[in-house]
Amino acid sequence: MPQRHCPWERRKGRVNWSVGTRVGICVGASALCPPRVAGNQGKLGFIVRPHQLLSLLLCPGLRIPRLSVLCAQPRARAMAISSSSWELPLVAVCQVTSTPDKQENFKTCAELVREAARLGACLAFLPEAFDFIARDPAETLHLSEPLGGNLLGEYTQLARECGLWLSLGGFHERGQDWEQTQKIYNCHVLLNDKGSVVATYRKTHLCDVEIPGQGPMHESDSTIPGPSLESPVSTPAGKVLLRARAIETQCYVVAAAQCGRHHEKRASYGHSMVVDPWGTVVARCPEGPGLCLARIDLRYLRQLRQHLPVFQHRRPDLYGSLGHPLS
Repeated sequence: MPQRHCPWERRKGRVNWSVGTRVGICVGASALCPPRVAGNQGKLGFIVRPHQLLSLLLCPGLRIPRLSVLCAQPRARAMAISSSSWELPLVAVCQVTSTPDKQENFKTCAELVREAARLGACLAFLPEAFDFIARDPAETLHLSEPLGGNLLGEYTQLARECGLWLSLGGFHERGQDWEQTQKIYNCHVLLNDKGSVVATYRKTHLCDVEIPGQGPMHESDSTIPGPSLESPVSTPAGKVLLRARAIETQCYVVAAAQCGRHHEKRASYGHSMVVDPWGTVVARCPEGPGLCLARIDLRYLRQLRQHLPVFQHRRPDLYGSLGHPLS
């Protein structure tokens, strides 16, 4: 699906406003306009960098406490937004640069989570290896913890304190078989706003790659593939799908990523984003650690599925048991 750049932009301060039925508000990154689709109204995505919240751009009439407001002068009808759009659930995507220092990583993540809560998010997504990125497999094993350890305890307290759900994209978990295997699991943990673990998913397809200039990265050296798939989990922003592509499955995709240099042997690309079911990037993180937020409009999702009934084209006779919850 080709993406079209917006026909009108305010470039001062590297801010691009999208014009049309959807609104994208970004600091330090571009917003893209989707093709016009019926029901494609009132979507908002915006970017926040730590310590740069005063530069957040909002349009007239929107009120978020503790933020100064700087507005462009858009065309009269271009920025019209239904008031009901502000009742849509707001999700936050946290982009970080994890290092081998677990406590510094937690301080960075906690700052972004608290800011997401202050901005009204109901669910914050942290990337894979949010807890740490080690220099080698031996250090990875040394720094790993069980789910009942101190670090996850700090995140459960953080979720309670902020009153929002946390999607912890990949935790280096010492499982119950740690003593026998001396290997860990790459575990996605979902916490609710009370700090309770509501779901865990242990990564089944490990990442063994050799990147030019960075040397080999073999996750299987220290990690065991997970034993099973898990069913989607209901959250205040809808059901979290662990495996999805936006257009093909007509879902919102929330992609939290690592960025920058973690240590002398490894760096990550960043570009965390939220993609809507039409394939439009509605929010994108700028370079470096930061935060982006987007409204999740499940009514728009259902309407899009009516216009493009891809689910009617599925071939369960070919899939067998794929897509069904495991017993």
